[in-house]
Amino acid sequence: MLGIETASTEELPDDVQHTKERKPDVLKRVTDVRSNTFVLQIEFQLADEPQMVYRMAEYYVMLSRKYGLPIEQFVIFLGSTKPTMPVRLMHRRMQFEFSLISFTDLDYQLFLRSERPEEVVLAVLTDFRGNDAVEVLTQIVQRINETTESDLSLKRHINQLRILTQLRNLELNLTTVMDSIASFFKEEKDFLYIRGQELIINNLLMNTDFSAEKIADLTGVSVDFVRTVQRKLTGKAD
Repeated sequence: MLGIETASTEELPDDVQHTKERKPDVLKRVTDVRSNTFVLQIEFQLADEPQMVYRMAEYYVMLSRKYGLPIEQFVIFLGSTKPTMPVRLMHRRMQFEFSLISFTDLDYQLFLRSERPEEVVLAVLTDFRGNDAVEVLTQIVQRINETTESDLSLKRHINQLRILTQLRNLELNLTTVMDSIASFFKEEKDFLYIRGQELIINNLLMNTDFSAEKIADLTGVSVDFVRTVQRKLTGKAD
């Protein structure tokens, strides 16, 4: 009846565990701009897991059964090497595949352009495109500074950056960067410091004939900063 001619058989345990609980890293119902609705699952992976394809296949079946929607699955690989994990199953009765994205293939500029510091931080895990690590880390730290609104937020994201640099063995490079610009951040985020500079520049603008370049040189700020204060003073600020 089965169409199988057996040469031998062996009994296997019939208590296969199937009711295991799975918790995806990210799970969302998404509707895209073309009005397609689907379940989005994302898994973040540090280890190059050879059995990952089976785990994703289990997720696919359980999510499809539960939600009755198309399933889109991505594994985001955060390791420093090229992942070799299989992404597809090709059996006679079943074919399955998931999408694998490795951070080592992504351009760090993609994250550097973000306006969200929690995204800028992720640039440290990407491809530096042959640029010097200290130079890239300096850009990342400066961009974090530009996109944060408080000292507390800045410290939190710098701490996150310190943790992520350990995944790329860049701790010493980050220390070099932070030692060179730490005082700059302290002053840049200090409202009283900035306000004091503005007052000094106001006095020089009103009581001297010094040029913007001369005032910038005396106060240690940029010429653009002096001209911004000058526009405020004359009521021509935007």
